[in-house]
Amino acid sequence: MPWLDTLCAMPGPEEREVYFEFIAVGNAVKVTAIDSLTGIEVSTMGPASAAQMDLKQLALQKLRARLKREEQP
Repeated sequence: MPWLDTLCAMPGPEEREVYFEFIAVGNAVKVTAIDSLTGIEVSTMGPASAAQMDLKQLALQKLRARLKREEQP
């Protein structure tokens, strides 16, 4: 069953929040990070034994990279 985690603010010129969704898939966890302004989302997988904060950081880094790619012409 999926669950949402608390919001994380991303610094920058615009106030952004990031929503995190965690879905257990066997002995792994799928983490989805969603940008509140654009609706862009990215997903990553990790072991269920990993710390939730580590999985959030991984998903957040992936989201930042995706947003940076979207900004470039």
